[in-house]
Amino acid sequence: MNLEDVNAVKQLLSAPQKIVVVPHKNPDGDAIGSTLALWHYLKKKGHEATIIAPNDFPKFLKWMPKNEEILIFEKQSIQAKKYIEEASVIFTLDFNHLGRIGQMEPLLEASQAIFVMIDHHQAPSGYAQIMYSDVTMSSTCEMVYNFMESLNDVEKIDTDMANCLYTGIMTDTGSFKFSSTTSRTHKVVADLIDKGADNTAIHNRVFDTNSPSRLHLLGCALGNMKILEAYSTAYITLSQAELDKYNFKKGDTEGFVNYGLTLEGIQFAVIFIENAEEGIIKISFRSQGSFSVNEFARKYFDGGGHTNAAGGKSEQSLQETTAYFETVLENYKDQLTA
Repeated sequence: MNLEDVNAVKQLLSAPQKIVVVPHKNPDGDAIGSTLALWHYLKKKGHEATIIAPNDFPKFLKWMPKNEEILIFEKQSIQAKKYIEEASVIFTLDFNHLGRIGQMEPLLEASQAIFVMIDHHQAPSGYAQIMYSDVTMSSTCEMVYNFMESLNDVEKIDTDMANCLYTGIMTDTGSFKFSSTTSRTHKVVADLIDKGADNTAIHNRVFDTNSPSRLHLLGCALGNMKILEAYSTAYITLSQAELDKYNFKKGDTEGFVNYGLTLEGIQFAVIFIENAEEGIIKISFRSQGSFSVNEFARKYFDGGGHTNAAGGKSEQSLQETTAYFETVLENYKDQLTA
């Protein structure tokens, strides 16, 4: 954060505020970890704080300290609307465009609260009066740690906050293997462990609580994998019928897309997941090296994200979407096989 923004936040938080903290729709470990850690911090500072998530989050995150305090807008909209209308400050974490919060978007657009954005995705929109935006950061959780450090409040990080922040950093760095993981990231994580983060327990709770149906779904996904050697690309498809067959629960497909990148010679991995309720194909893109899936997703699939990790969607059928994907791949053959 620059000095001007630090001073603005200090002034903003110098008196008790009614604060709402918002993650993006379909929140992941970084979104939930960062919002919970910030919520704990704001409560310690004497503010009235409430987390409102657009929709529910995966079961493997529901051990996190005070996760039961999170309001789910889809289930508790009347109560959530009241908090948003009364808020004097709204923090938005792990997203940078109000289009990422689904049905909550018009409520936040109408709010007269002061907005503070903390996010590491590319191309932020300008809705926030105070923006801490840094695409070089490993995760929003690392940014929340930096945010507290900028306010000279790192000593306020307790065991609960440390566990939340560690979870988000761990999940958003692919267990510290992605290129966004820096020496600074490891220093932050080391301090979080010193402050009480139980790294072994966190890994177990996130990665070692699979249901048999999830592993069967993974087997189905891998069985559907198509490898396009000419483009150094692999993609997975999952239809709604397949999701239903294996009793799909929110979060069950987390990480599936990364399996493509474990194949020798593959630079670009994609998963296409049919969502009949929303009438779309949800898409996750991953890459290695300099190939920008953020630019690819923005250009062809109404999405975006980071250079090596992005999301998108299609309103075509699953078959039409993958056919279109294979067609546009031809434009990138030289980049992907260089």
